[in-house]
Amino acid sequence: MNESTPFLRQYTEIKAQHEDAILFFRMGDFYEMFFEDAQKAAKALDITLTARGKVGDEPIPMAGVPHHAAEQYIARLVDQGFKVAICEQVGDPKTSRGIVARKVTRVVTPGVIVEEGTLDAKSHNFLLALVRPADRWGIAYADVSTGDFFTAELDTEDDVAAELARVAPREIVLPQSLEMDPAADRLLESAGCLFNYRSDSVFEMEMARDALLSHFGVSSLDGFGCRGFTIGISAAAGVLSYLQETRHEGTLKLERLVPYRLHDYMILDDPTRTNLELLRTIQEGKKSGSLLHLVDQSVTAMGGRMLRRWLLYPLVDVAAIRRRQDQVAVLHHETNLREQLRDRLQAVADLERLTARVVAGSAGPRDLVSLRRSLEQVPGITALVDASGELALEAFSTLDPCPEAAELIARAIVDEPPASLKEGGVIRTGYSAELDELIAISREGKGFIARLEAAERERTGIASLKVRYNKVFGYFIEVTRANLGAVPDDYIRKQTLTTCERFITQDLKEYEGKVLGAEERRIALEHELFAAVRERLADMHRQVKALATGLAELDALCTLAEVAARYRYVRPQVDTSDIIDIVDGRHPVVERMLAREKFVPNDIRLDTRSKQVIILTGPNMAGKSTIMRQVALITLMAQMGSFVPARKCRVGVVDRIFTRVGASDNLARGHSTFMVEMTETANILHFATRHSLVLLDEIGRGTSTFDGLSIAWAVAEMLHDTIGCKVIFATHYHELIDLALTRDRVVNLNVTVKEWGDNVVFLRKLQEGGASRSYGIQVARLAGLPRDVVERAKEVLGNLERGELNELGEPRIARRDDQPARRTGQFSLFAPPSAVKEALLKLDVNRLTPLEALERLAALQELARNE
Repeated sequence: MNESTPFLRQYTEIKAQHEDAILFFRMGDFYEMFFEDAQKAAKALDITLTARGKVGDEPIPMAGVPHHAAEQYIARLVDQGFKVAICEQVGDPKTSRGIVARKVTRVVTPGVIVEEGTLDAKSHNFLLALVRPADRWGIAYADVSTGDFFTAELDTEDDVAAELARVAPREIVLPQSLEMDPAADRLLESAGCLFNYRSDSVFEMEMARDALLSHFGVSSLDGFGCRGFTIGISAAAGVLSYLQETRHEGTLKLERLVPYRLHDYMILDDPTRTNLELLRTIQEGKKSGSLLHLVDQSVTAMGGRMLRRWLLYPLVDVAAIRRRQDQVAVLHHETNLREQLRDRLQAVADLERLTARVVAGSAGPRDLVSLRRSLEQVPGITALVDASGELALEAFSTLDPCPEAAELIARAIVDEPPASLKEGGVIRTGYSAELDELIAISREGKGFIARLEAAERERTGIASLKVRYNKVFGYFIEVTRANLGAVPDDYIRKQTLTTCERFITQDLKEYEGKVLGAEERRIALEHELFAAVRERLADMHRQVKALATGLAELDALCTLAEVAARYRYVRPQVDTSDIIDIVDGRHPVVERMLAREKFVPNDIRLDTRSKQVIILTGPNMAGKSTIMRQVALITLMAQMGSFVPARKCRVGVVDRIFTRVGASDNLARGHSTFMVEMTETANILHFATRHSLVLLDEIGRGTSTFDGLSIAWAVAEMLHDTIGCKVIFATHYHELIDLALTRDRVVNLNVTVKEWGDNVVFLRKLQEGGASRSYGIQVARLAGLPRDVVERAKEVLGNLERGELNELGEPRIARRDDQPARRTGQFSLFAPPSAVKEALLKLDVNRLTPLEALERLAALQELARNE
């Protein structure tokens, strides 16, 4: 192997077509990598880096992996963000003249994986295309492992960011024209996945529409519901083009494009998904502790993926919500039916991904048996549903069990096939007369060899004589040197070794030709028969895909019913009113995680006539955030069709849930806690409608007290007066409770606590009215602050509350009792100069509005500075 060899020229030509991928170059039983690919792969996979041949005086780096273990190495590379191009030998080494023909058969990237071991069973693996030809955005995304294909058209960058967060694509494709687009850069940064730019011509509208029409074999896309879609069509064509580029065009059957509009579902932006911990916990980023982890009791991978989508896309159509509730209600009430259905469903494999592997030609013998056994469960499932007589479940009684597919597999494939087709014994006896005959010849031939060995031992008197086989010489008779004198004259010497000699006979060679020819033909025929069975099953993929969708939905419904029964949930009343009324509501996740105390339920009512804005006060750790989140989660669960953790519940459909709960500095993007807080608050004020639910926790904490209070006050007024949405506003600015004096639809609630000496007991119960204290020092003591710090804090707090001065007229906050006073020349609100103090004493603050009080305060501060 050097720069002038045909082999290296072949490698270089193929590599030039896939410069952005690591090239797995098939050589016999290994995939080899060379040059920079070998160095990258050796480091990423922790495999040996060697050298083979030279270019000039430089050795060529080389690394390799066994072909039978290649998928696990490919998966590891893809997980680390690499593309992998698979180059196979397409010529027969036995018949090829010169170098064996090779070509890239597929390119594996994060967005086009179909191999079972590399995918999360209960999550989709989406490839997404993003376009923006003008002011609007088009997206399309497909999971090639399941055949799901969606498209949408969005108005704003924020809408796109929200969808990217919900879809969580593994890879994104964009037109080249967006490479320098700042908005696209921000979106790609937030998505945090592999992305690729492609020629703008791929996304051009007319070419895109023609590509989709050709792919689906239709004359119009209106039948898919795409009437009026334009840029969404462009994005969908980008997905198809990328799949063709990665050699998936002939294997992955995206049979249906599903368009949707954002207003068809409740909108959940990324901060809301994160703050409500729908998929992952905030602190550790784990699934355990999330809402999905709690409600996902599904018994099939398909059902798990369906449930995840329901959770991320709650419905806003009341009729659709009630239909789903009716189905859950039947399964909740009919315990035996639910349990029997779940038992049957548990035996169903992932039909969506199984079918994708069948169509892709990568399904093995055990995959087909798994498919058959899954299909055999369907008649029992439909019979159970039919026997129940429940109209709400009627659609599931007519699921097509695809009997033709099940019967084909049963006739063709043995019940317990080997893992690999190469091992043989996959095709059932009786399926092919020709194969049965070849197997019989092969078995008889092995018997002939055993009989021949016994006969030759008897004829020659050589007890150690053996009939052996290797790939070079075929069958031969082996005789040790000590017995060479007993060798008959008809033995033909074939090979001489140190300890023995090898011979053949005419009869042995004739039978060898018959047996080995039959064995080779048997192996080839078994491959042909299996491939033919797989192709016939691939032709039935539409029926199997439809069945998989129905079983996934049934599993998701059974799961919601199981969770409702297990955790004592109730069916909420969902309507088009502006009311959220929850009686004895509970946080679905927190109540399951409490080990030492019982969860305290609470009542909450929100409406746009009398209780539109709730100002929620109370100390830290009292449970304000938990109460706010449980209101949002109960609303979301109601709109996904689930039962909810409450004694009674009514939910008027909301179009969006916004949360501004907690914050963390985003230093990598140059954003402070306060900047993040203000950005998220601005997003709420721009996009909330009167049908939205808004949860705000501690607005204005990251700046000065007066600035923060002013911002919080103005935000609350805008939400109440202008937007008119339902709001829960948790705060430690107790001044905000005065909003109820000037706004008719503002109510004050606080989380009750009980003082016991220096201790505080959290009762977790809501009551009307605002809290007068935050109990911050008591909470700090519970958190483990040193005793000296706690005692000093209590002393400072007392000084502040009493407005005490020392003997020099300075505020005592600046010193301890045992330290001498020191004049600082600074003015404190708590120790005002004499003129200001007299003005304050004459002030009747109860007659002032909060805004007037703040204006008067500013004037007094100016007076104090002058004095």
